[in-house]
Amino acid sequence: MIVTLTGSNGFLLRKSLRQIQSDFIKEHGDLAVERFDGEEATYEQILGAIVSVSFLTPRKLVIIRGLSGNKQAAEQIDKLLDAASDSADLVFVEPKPDKRSVYYKTLKKRTDMQEFAELDERGLANWLMGEAKSRGATLSSPDAFYLVSRVGANQQLLDNELTKLTEYNSVITRDTIDLLTETSPQGNIFNLLDAAFAGDSKRALKLYADQRAQKEEPQKILAMIVWQMHVVALVHAAGPKSADEIARDTKMSPYTLGKAKNIARRLTKAEVIELLDNLCELDRKLKSQAMDADEALKNLLISLGSS
Repeated sequence: MIVTLTGSNGFLLRKSLRQIQSDFIKEHGDLAVERFDGEEATYEQILGAIVSVSFLTPRKLVIIRGLSGNKQAAEQIDKLLDAASDSADLVFVEPKPDKRSVYYKTLKKRTDMQEFAELDERGLANWLMGEAKSRGATLSSPDAFYLVSRVGANQQLLDNELTKLTEYNSVITRDTIDLLTETSPQGNIFNLLDAAFAGDSKRALKLYADQRAQKEEPQKILAMIVWQMHVVALVHAAGPKSADEIARDTKMSPYTLGKAKNIARRLTKAEVIELLDNLCELDRKLKSQAMDADEALKNLLISLGSS
């Protein structure tokens, strides 16, 4: 077995690597596993691990992480692959390799390459439903989407929350999600902006009040709004590109970009620029003048509905 694990989804990549190691250790023991930091190890050290066989461990697993950062060793990739025998399994871990390199193209051609991309909102919801089922629990599609919108796109955090929910009750509902999970600050701000731009001032102000009840200061809320609007501006500038395409260009989460697209559709380029200018001016005034920050942000949110 010669496998390459790659992609920006670190959660799924690590999970796959743990599974490979666990399955191998169950059959051959942990003494049969050798791990190398590809940037630090020499070509000779890695080659020696691949070809050497012990009577105590007739089969071994060699894990090499980040060999692409070691130019001298990476240039010998064909020789390392040629040296692999039936007694050695190899796993190359390359989260963000240069896809234009000969090294990457060789791994793609000669190994079982498994690529783990960041999941968008739909992908995360489908993953949650599958994970719930594998743990003997049930989670409906609407409630899976709700959990993603509430917690955010951090897959490790979603996994932790799913564990909590399944241990509490095998039937996961919106009520148990509300009971056991916390809404992410960034997710709240997106929802707040979405409500404001939709003209739903009542909901926007409630979401703002929720943030204040959680001890978030107006300056921090404003900073999060500014960051979200910068994402909206980025999405707007990308034109017809999909969230996945923008994510590949910017290394941002497709989930975050997808949420920003919903807001960007409501605004013209001129409106985005004007709003960013207004936010920067409000930030300057809050830092330099004596004024009621809560009232200033509430007035801003109400004004968005008429923009």
